[in-house]
Amino acid sequence: MAKSDPLAESPPALLKDYINANSIEALAGLIKQYKPDFPDDKFRTMAMFQLEPMSLKTRVNHISDVLAVLLVDDFSVNAKWLKQVAEHWPNQEPGKGWHSFMAWPLIDYAGKQGLQQPTAALDVLKHLTPLFTAEFAIRPYIQQHFELTFKELMRWCEDDNEHVRRLASEGMRPRLPWGGHLNAFKHDPQPVFEILSQLRDDKSKYVQKSVANNLNDISKDHPHRVIDLCREWLENSTPQRRWIIRHGLRSLIKAGEPAVFPLLGYSEKPAVNVDFNVTDQHVRLGQKLEMQTFIHSKTSQAQQLVVDYRVWHVKSNGKTTAKVYKWKNITLLARESVYLKKLHGFLQLTTRQYYGGQHTIEILINGVVHKQATVNLVLE
Repeated sequence: MAKSDPLAESPPALLKDYINANSIEALAGLIKQYKPDFPDDKFRTMAMFQLEPMSLKTRVNHISDVLAVLLVDDFSVNAKWLKQVAEHWPNQEPGKGWHSFMAWPLIDYAGKQGLQQPTAALDVLKHLTPLFTAEFAIRPYIQQHFELTFKELMRWCEDDNEHVRRLASEGMRPRLPWGGHLNAFKHDPQPVFEILSQLRDDKSKYVQKSVANNLNDISKDHPHRVIDLCREWLENSTPQRRWIIRHGLRSLIKAGEPAVFPLLGYSEKPAVNVDFNVTDQHVRLGQKLEMQTFIHSKTSQAQQLVVDYRVWHVKSNGKTTAKVYKWKNITLLARESVYLKKLHGFLQLTTRQYYGGQHTIEILINGVVHKQATVNLVLE
C-alpha cells in the first residue's frame, strides 16, 4: 500500500496531531537529504514509540530527545545541515500545518544542543525561526548568555525577515505563554524596552502584535513604566506605533487605570455629572441585574469617554475582589446628556464561584469612580 501524502490530509482535530507518523516520515526524509548518514529508520521507530497519548509539548520534547540521542556530532557540524534544512524546508500552504509544527522539535533540538556553542546556535535559530518560531528555544540563551544574545537580538531588529525581527521581541517577553517567566525582566524591563524601541515602527503586523503583547506583559509588573514609555512614544508617532500603544495598554485599560485614557485620546478630566442606579436591591444567582446611568456634560467642549463598571465580588472569607467590565465608549457633546442601560448577569460559571452577600458596583468614566450602588446576591 502506498504511503499517504501528508500534504493531502485534512487538518487534525487537535494541534498535537500535526506531529504524526506522516510528518515524522517527512522530517526524517528532510534530515536524511542533507545529512546522508542520519539513521532515519531508527528515528522513525523511536519517534513513534508511545507517541499517541502524548500532549503537543510532550511530543515536541520526545522527538527533540530522540534527535539528541541519534545526532552525536559536534554541534558546529550539525549546524551546517540544520541551516540547509531550514533553507529547503517545504513551502507552507494554507491548511498544511504539519510543515510548521514539525519544525518545532527540530528548533527545540537545536536550541538545547547548542547551548555550549551559543554563537553557532543563535545563527541556526535565526535560520529556523521562520519555519515555526524559536521564541521558546532562545530563552535559555537570554538567561545563560545574555550579553551575547542581547547584542544579536538588537541586530535582528534590523533584519529583512519579519520572523527574525519578531523573535527579537517575542523571545524577550517576561511572561511568554508556554515559555516560562524571565524573572530578571519582570524585575527590570529596561533591556526589553531597548528591543521594543527598535521595533516600535515596524511595518509588519506580525511584529507589531509581538511588541504590543510584550508591553502588555510588562504592564502587569510595571504599569507606570509602560505608561511613561508609551507617552514618550506618542511624540511624532506613526500609525503603526499608535496601534501598538493601544493594543499594548489593553490590560491597563481593562483594569481602569486612569493614566492610560489620555494617552488614547480620551478626556483627561471628564467634566460630568453622573447618576447611577440598579433596578433591584436583591438578585438571585442565575438572574440578571439591570443597571442604568445618566451622564450629563458640564462643559462646552465635546468629551471622549470610556464608560465601564466594576463589580466587587464577595469571596469565601467575606472580603471582596474587583473585576472591571466594559460598557460603552461615547462622544459626549457640549452640555449633552446620555442615558445608558445594561444587564449584568450573576450567572453560574465554571470560571467564577459566587458567594452570597452585598456586592458593590461602581460606574467608571475614564478609569475614575463616579458613582456606586449595592446589591445583595442571594444564592438560594
